[in-house]
Amino acid sequence: MESAIPLIIIAVILVAAALSAIRIVPQARAYNIERFGRYIRTLDPGLNFIIPGVDRVNTKFDLREQVFSSRPQPVITEDNLVVNIDTVLYYQVTQPKAAAYEVANYIQAIDQLTVTTLRNVIGSMDLERTLTSREEINTRLRGVLDETTGKWGIRINRVEIKAIDPPPTIKEAMEKQMRADRDKRAAILHAEGERQSRILKAEGARQQAILEAQGDQQAAILRADGEAQAIERVFQAVHANNADSKLLAYKYLETLPSLAEGEGNNTFWVIPGELTEAVKNVSQAFAGEAVSTPSTEKAGDEETGGGPAQITGPDPAGSSSARAAAQAAEAAERAVADARDDVRRAGAGLGTPEPRDGE
Repeated sequence: MESAIPLIIIAVILVAAALSAIRIVPQARAYNIERFGRYIRTLDPGLNFIIPGVDRVNTKFDLREQVFSSRPQPVITEDNLVVNIDTVLYYQVTQPKAAAYEVANYIQAIDQLTVTTLRNVIGSMDLERTLTSREEINTRLRGVLDETTGKWGIRINRVEIKAIDPPPTIKEAMEKQMRADRDKRAAILHAEGERQSRILKAEGARQQAILEAQGDQQAAILRADGEAQAIERVFQAVHANNADSKLLAYKYLETLPSLAEGEGNNTFWVIPGELTEAVKNVSQAFAGEAVSTPSTEKAGDEETGGGPAQITGPDPAGSSSARAAAQAAEAAERAVADARDDVRRAGAGLGTPEPRDGE
């Protein structure tokens, strides 16, 4: 029993040594192994074996992409304004050996390098360009950091400006400027709207005037065509019926009284001198018809025979025709006189003539 105890101790020691010689590395991890204080190799993910008591794990690295957010750093711009800038870094360890032995603390080194590079970049820009050129700043930062951290076994994937905080007075001035710009744009848009509205109204009024003028023109043309056709039809009717001077003189006299009609008519009409001649023609026309009958009868008696001439008395029918012609002539003369009187009264502004007897 006593001899078995040393064997158990030796077995335990061997098991512990075997277990200490086994190293299981997780995925996306890397272990640096040192032997007697000297770097030997880097263990890859999976099952690995080392010499117990001789080899040891010095540093462990996460090979996944990491995020580092720096504190706000005061930076002076080209126009001597102090702004606080926050940055965010996305980096990845690509060489565990260089990350462990080329730099003591790569996180601190990256932070300080970011600050100094940022101050150099921002120092060559004014405030307005700094606020509007974030992409340019990110590109320049990434180029400088990636070039420097390459020998440290670190790759900078992205650099982002998280915030740029100008002084409070600058913020207030910027807000006023932005408000003024918005007011300016609003005024410009309002003026453009008013201008466009006036242009459209003017175009609408112009189109309306053009259409009204075209309508009046067409109406005038149609009225003129209608009057021309009416005059032509009357002219054709007069010539087709072979109207003599008697009818024309009568129609002429019939039209004269209508010249002075109309309330408030102050127009002065000149009665032509041919009016008296027209009245005489009418009188002679009626008188000629009355006298032609006895002369015709007398000529007939002379043609019938050589007997003694018969003395005939006045024909009652002829006498009545003569009297009717005389009355018609007198009525025509009175109508002419009344028409002249009405025209003179209308021209003198005496108002509408009073109706006479028989009218």
